[in-house]
Amino acid sequence: MVAEPCILHLRSDSPEATRRLGERIGRFLRAGDIVLLRGELGAGKTCLVRGVARAMGIDPEDVNSPTYVLVNEYPAPTGQPHLAHMDAYRLRSPEDLDALGLEQSTRGAVLIVEWAERVASGLAPPTLEIDLRHDGEDRREITLRARDPAWVERLADLN
Repeated sequence: MVAEPCILHLRSDSPEATRRLGERIGRFLRAGDIVLLRGELGAGKTCLVRGVARAMGIDPEDVNSPTYVLVNEYPAPTGQPHLAHMDAYRLRSPEDLDALGLEQSTRGAVLIVEWAERVASGLAPPTLEIDLRHDGEDRREITLRARDPAWVERLADLN
């Protein structure tokens, strides 16, 4: 039986607001969490990841979209999970994940996947799904969705 999803609708009025949302999300992420990001080009996916990185003690200036390398790994301070940031834009299907050795490199990490719709069925069940949509030049509509009841408490802090 699949639990009813916990859904939270938010709005961002600027790239800085999107980064701040990423920071708020990053404060409650734990090793093993998988975050799936969906949104068209320029929707703010990498901007959100920079906020997550800042919350995890990682310099957000080091974070860039891993479009050509597929996965960037960022070490966090001792005792914290590292951040594995994946861009699935160039992947054709979930089967392409097998060649990456993703399971080994993301053990003990928070995994964030941009363009997740291309590979989501090949990943462990996601803990959090985030959709970002343009709503004007700098405004974004952001929807957070989680199916695990434990996430209800985590997401309540963002509302």
